[in-house]
Amino acid sequence: MITNKLNILVVDDEHVIREGCKQILENEGHIVTLASNGFEALELFKQHTYDIAFVDFKMPQMNGLELLQRVKQFSLSTEIVIITAYGTIETAVDAMRAGAYDYVPKPFTPQAIRQVVGKIIEKSRILGSAATSTTAIEFNESGDKIIGLSPKMQEIYALIRKVAPTDSTVLISGESGTGKELIAKAIHHNSLRNAKPFMTVDCGSLVETLFESELFGHVKGSFTGAVTTKHGSFELAHKGTFFFDEISNISLSIQAKILRAIQEKEIRRVGSTDTIKVDVRVIAATNLDLRNQVEQGTFREDLFYRLSVIPVHLPPLRERRDDIMPLAMHFLEKYNQRRKRNIDSLSNEVQDRLMNYNWPGNVRELENVIERAVVIEDSHHISMTSLPSHLRDISTPQADAPFEIRTLAQLERDHIARTLEATEWNRSKTAKLLGIDRKTLYDKIKRYGINEGKAD
Repeated sequence: MITNKLNILVVDDEHVIREGCKQILENEGHIVTLASNGFEALELFKQHTYDIAFVDFKMPQMNGLELLQRVKQFSLSTEIVIITAYGTIETAVDAMRAGAYDYVPKPFTPQAIRQVVGKIIEKSRILGSAATSTTAIEFNESGDKIIGLSPKMQEIYALIRKVAPTDSTVLISGESGTGKELIAKAIHHNSLRNAKPFMTVDCGSLVETLFESELFGHVKGSFTGAVTTKHGSFELAHKGTFFFDEISNISLSIQAKILRAIQEKEIRRVGSTDTIKVDVRVIAATNLDLRNQVEQGTFREDLFYRLSVIPVHLPPLRERRDDIMPLAMHFLEKYNQRRKRNIDSLSNEVQDRLMNYNWPGNVRELENVIERAVVIEDSHHISMTSLPSHLRDISTPQADAPFEIRTLAQLERDHIARTLEATEWNRSKTAKLLGIDRKTLYDKIKRYGINEGKAD
């Protein structure tokens, strides 16, 4: 992580420019080294590490673009800032596509130099903070992390570290898109069972007649189509962790069998009278209030208490706004790598819009927005034109504006339409964001007459 005191290299064939940059940067407390050409700069890079290199684009023998390409082969962490005359700004933009962080046009002011250095320090602070063990927690063997700087997320990380080494059942609650499955994976990854399977079943995606077979398996001939004996996913999770996603969707009869499997540590395949011993840690997640479901008689009280030995509640993104920008920067880096892009920042207007939006789809919606922007954006920073229209069109309400009374059906129709637009009409993603199953989504699309391309 870059600190406020940087090692900076200035590469320019003009003595006046080199000395001018040096004076500006040293006045800010930075350590500055000078080079008069690209070859001299490469020799310095072999001996030292630099946080930032200001590189003149037009130099004899080796221009700034060639130097940039060579430096990026062995010093990916160095941020390259191109110094360019106004007549070559278009070429400087090409350099940014090749890996430069930004450009400063000649003649430049001290403020322009200070501003670009400040942006680099802020970017490093956000990404560096997000990568530390106190502000993130890993959820797989690749070192992927759940990002969160807010006090609420810090409490959850501390709880995960305490709970993970135990075999206690965990019930994770929270709105759709808050990252419940990632929390479950983090618990498994940090547990003593991490070398064994992590199995997941989406309780909202399987039809009732297939659910028991998927969960516990079946024997050959137990029903039409059972041509072979099948191991259930609960059995395959032996010695590992089993995750029930959206467990509130299962029927009371299946709930009874899950309760027995947890209590007795044994299962029975469909069509068999034999029991099979299983050693499985159970984690469940729900976007509903299971206590309320118990009161309504749709969820077994004994299963609820068996699952909620350790309750973990994930707050919605709107209640932890400190996490919005670190998450946005994390997703920007993720999709830069995945899409082979080099977008280094978000415009101030975009940052303000992200911070002031309520994120009904939570972290999943934010990730979708950043992924879309990375794909669409043509420049080196995310601009408003790359945001979906429902984010671009948010206007600040006037204090004296009359309150528009709308029916709940109108509000639901508009929210479904905008979520469909945000996911580019990916119905599976939309259903997950809204916390409903796909059939319900299809029914509502038909009922409200929502047509693709006419969400507004």
